[in-house]
Amino acid sequence: MKEILLSGSVAILLSFSLTPIFIRFLLARGYGQNIRDDGPTTHHVKRGTPTMGGVILIVAAVTGYFTSHLINGVRISTSALLVIGLVIGLGCIGLLDDWLKIVKQRSLGLRAREKLVGQILVAGGFAYAGLHFRDSFKLTPISFHLSTVRDTSLVLGTVFVIIWVVFLVLGTSNGVNLTDGLDGLASGTSIMTLLAFVLIGVWEFRQSCGAVGGEVLISKCYQVRDPLDLAVLAAAFAGSCAGFLWWNTSPARIFMGDVGSLALGGALAGLAITLRIEMLLAVLGGLFLIITMSVIIQVSYFKISGGKRVFRMAPLQHHFEQLGWAEVTIVIRFWIIAGLSVAAGLGLFYAQWVTS
Repeated sequence: MKEILLSGSVAILLSFSLTPIFIRFLLARGYGQNIRDDGPTTHHVKRGTPTMGGVILIVAAVTGYFTSHLINGVRISTSALLVIGLVIGLGCIGLLDDWLKIVKQRSLGLRAREKLVGQILVAGGFAYAGLHFRDSFKLTPISFHLSTVRDTSLVLGTVFVIIWVVFLVLGTSNGVNLTDGLDGLASGTSIMTLLAFVLIGVWEFRQSCGAVGGEVLISKCYQVRDPLDLAVLAAAFAGSCAGFLWWNTSPARIFMGDVGSLALGGALAGLAITLRIEMLLAVLGGLFLIITMSVIIQVSYFKISGGKRVFRMAPLQHHFEQLGWAEVTIVIRFWIIAGLSVAAGLGLFYAQWVTS
């Protein structure tokens, strides 16, 4: 378990110490955020704030993970490498998007279709690779079964698994991207969800089918490949987010940008898929789901009604800004919702073990 503490500690220290250096680097080159004219008017004061802070998030988390293995001499798992590959792939798409925004001096970078195609290719590659690399127990990093709080008896074919994984990755990465609209909102919420993955990974490791004995326990055990190492990776990302949050909280000195939000969404989706709790992600990341649904509802109703709106502005956090709520008030209250969602998700996970 010391790998979990070490990876998280290294990640938080690196993120905390490297972020201000990166801020100075970005400011010296004038790499600041462009603010959309159709967004909240209160955000115009944020124009010029350094962006692309997600680069530090990724570097700190990945370094923390590998450092813990190097010091302790622990084997690096295939599952964690696949999740890291997914994170870096999505981060590169976000980095290109952020870079184009800076170069073109406007709030839009990649076209929506270009970004979507890139995400599909990265997620599809992750899904395909995850269905291979069997271990000694013939377990693959990604299951062929649909999972809720654990694998169900419903078996999906290779094609349907890939489609399902792509859907989860796209939904989660774009959900975090939509949530990243207020200082500290996405990073703070991600910490809570990532810590839940740490607890779930440790629990699955303790109750893995290769580690338990007895007829009752075997009937309840988890067939998950590399759960403990995935917990180490989740701790690294949680630590990285915590160190970054110090500088990202209101008033933010740096934004994570699309490179950070897409990568974080990829980490959350990748961890949920490899820990085989895919459907539980909707509860653990409840705030991301709520904010995503607010955009879907707004756009759908706008088209159906011929121009009418449900919310004053979408995503949902901007609706409350338009109602006059202070940014810090919105962030803290949304963190409370995120915390309750994580508690509900962990409760469902444990309840299945107790009642089965």
